[in-house]
Amino acid sequence: MASMLSFSTIPTLGSSSSSSSSRASFPSRLSSLSLSHRYAEAGVKDDFRSATIDVVADVKTERVVVLGGSGFAGSAICKAAVSKGIEVISLSRSGRPTYPGSWIDQVTWIPGMFYNLPRDVFYTNWDEILFGATAVVSTIGGFGSEEQMQRINGEANIVSVNAAKEFGPGGELLKIRAGCKKTLGIPKFIFISVHDYNLPSFVLSTGYFTGKRKAEAEVLSKYPNSGVVLRPGFIYGKRRVDGFEIPLDLIGQPAERILSAIENFTKPLSSLPASDLLLAPPVNVDDLALAVVNAVTDDDFFGVFTIEQIKEAAAKVKV
Repeated sequence: MASMLSFSTIPTLGSSSSSSSSRASFPSRLSSLSLSHRYAEAGVKDDFRSATIDVVADVKTERVVVLGGSGFAGSAICKAAVSKGIEVISLSRSGRPTYPGSWIDQVTWIPGMFYNLPRDVFYTNWDEILFGATAVVSTIGGFGSEEQMQRINGEANIVSVNAAKEFGPGGELLKIRAGCKKTLGIPKFIFISVHDYNLPSFVLSTGYFTGKRKAEAEVLSKYPNSGVVLRPGFIYGKRRVDGFEIPLDLIGQPAERILSAIENFTKPLSSLPASDLLLAPPVNVDDLALAVVNAVTDDDFFGVFTIEQIKEAAAKVKV
């Protein structure tokens, strides 16, 4: 099931035109279990204490597809996931990052995510990208004209949610062999949204926020018991733009500490319109990434999560 909403084409995995920097093999996630038992010969009483049972098991691992994995938040999510032993496939426009990092070699980087605006929204070969995935994480979002923001923040994410829901563990082939009429669906979808900052309604009605909220609604509708929506505020960390590193942590880290320290004093002001533009604590990009890891690995983790809840979720998986 390939969803093609653009006339652009991308190289298929394993083809001669695939990027040499991307790993193209997707090993199976299915567990295997083999048992060997030594039985006594006929007429010989076997001593259960000396009988041997050898068990060999391949423990299931998570396989996560990160949409926008080479971006600021996406790359942090990829890095955190591989550090926890999670297999990661990144789908983004630029593919593999150009900067060095040992974790980069542990991610499968796939170029092929296009926003062919204003005409089309999104294109990729979902059959190959989602094969064997246990979760999809979307960091898709951006600014632009009203139409562009609706398409990028809303429609592109909605396409992704439906592609994940209509697919299934093991891919289309599994459903065909099993004769399943009901779609199986990738088990979990995690969407990086945005805090509303208590902004007035006329601001929240702009394409950026309405697009995000439409995507949220799609996640929670299609994944009522496993969908995750994270709503961070200002995200800080070392952000790379065109080869340059922007140290957003120089602003974000002290701001987070100060606002957290005076939180009890500022709570009465939180009901004021747009107050969170000044009072909402920033979120470390590494904390956001760890919250995603928590969401991937914890089946009881679903729903909408605020800034404080994101930090609490990150704390649970920190080493």
